[in-house]
Amino acid sequence: MKTVCHNQLSFANLDSRAVLAEFTAGPMTSDGGSLLLREIDQAMGLATSMSQALCDPRDPAKIRHAQEELLRQRLFAIAMGYEDGNDHDTLRFDPGLKTATGRLPVTGEALASQPTLSRLENRVSNAELRRLSDALIQAYLAAHPGPRKLIVLDIDATDDATHGQQQLSFFHGYYDQYMFHPVLIFDAVSGFPLAAVLRAGNTHASKGAAAILKRIIRRLKRACPQATILLRADAGFAVPAIYEMLEREKVKYTIGLITNDRLRERVATLAQKAEQGFAQSGAKQRLFTSFRHQAGSWDRSRRVVAKVERLSKGLNTRFVVTNILFESAAQIYDGIYTGRGDAENRIKELKLYLKADRLSCIRFKANQFRLLLHTFAFVLLWRLRQNLVGTELATATMETLRLKLLKIGARITQSVRRILFTMPKAYPYQELFSAALRNMKLMSLRH
Repeated sequence: MKTVCHNQLSFANLDSRAVLAEFTAGPMTSDGGSLLLREIDQAMGLATSMSQALCDPRDPAKIRHAQEELLRQRLFAIAMGYEDGNDHDTLRFDPGLKTATGRLPVTGEALASQPTLSRLENRVSNAELRRLSDALIQAYLAAHPGPRKLIVLDIDATDDATHGQQQLSFFHGYYDQYMFHPVLIFDAVSGFPLAAVLRAGNTHASKGAAAILKRIIRRLKRACPQATILLRADAGFAVPAIYEMLEREKVKYTIGLITNDRLRERVATLAQKAEQGFAQSGAKQRLFTSFRHQAGSWDRSRRVVAKVERLSKGLNTRFVVTNILFESAAQIYDGIYTGRGDAENRIKELKLYLKADRLSCIRFKANQFRLLLHTFAFVLLWRLRQNLVGTELATATMETLRLKLLKIGARITQSVRRILFTMPKAYPYQELFSAALRNMKLMSLRH
């Protein structure tokens, strides 16, 4: 009589052959690419810098999981698509994550459980959160070494819907939901995040932005004194406090303005010309101009760039305030301002692929810490993508990077001399995987 393993599962036959499955293969992981994250973290020192920003009040004699290990465990899990703390009740035994985090895959003790990680999230103070934000800026500077001629910053706010009793969750009329209202700042060229600040749900888009920007700008000026700094923002940040701070700091800016009747009057002649051109040709008309303008709340007049379009659907007028004086209106609008739209793609990656909107803690400070955790995890995948310049994944989304380079099945064996990840021979992205590791090592040597 045939002996059948109790763990064996039976499926429909194939060519009269039985199709069976069993869970007896020994230590395996579905995240063999976590080794790449380990290399990136070692090269950039992200978990180390985060740990240095945090105090650890625990008794060292009673600790089973060092703070840096806890951070590394959480960062790698988020980067691999496990955004919830509850995921670690099973992930803590995964040999791939154990190896990446720094524990032996087979004989090493299990990683931290969800309650341990939750205690870490809930003990952070405002001072520690500030130091973590500084560590993010320092990581940016380390990732962009050498003299810089131009630094372009994009700032934007986003909605983060809430579904519980979180502190400072309020109803926002524009978004028609209870939410948080975080503000995010990215390097416009490389896409690296410089700031991720959580704010109350009923906060205006510009609330606190001047202080956040001032802190970042002064750090950038100390590190890159010869660089010109340019800020781009939408109309949510069109407030005098921001203009005045940027002008004091000698920072260039292009910031959208909400269209109003006074501004429309200033371009009435240009709008009439666009209407005439459309009537004669039936083709889209796109005209630009600029003029000096002083709103009632401004302490001085400023240059305003106007774009007037006549489309088949009607007239479309947009305005941008700027302190750039020697570029044409078209160049400022098309060549400089409109590029800020790419920040929305970075926010999409952070929220959709890194699940940075999974802020379900009760305490506001814990949710700010979570937002920073997800942002640092974003940096891990950002660095992975940077190491793929010149390949087919050079502009891939972070979800594509995760699926093609991190989600690799591997059997793991541990001996006295080595830990071996045996990956499928049929894995189709072996060259890209190798290129990412090779480029990572080369970049580490250069830095």
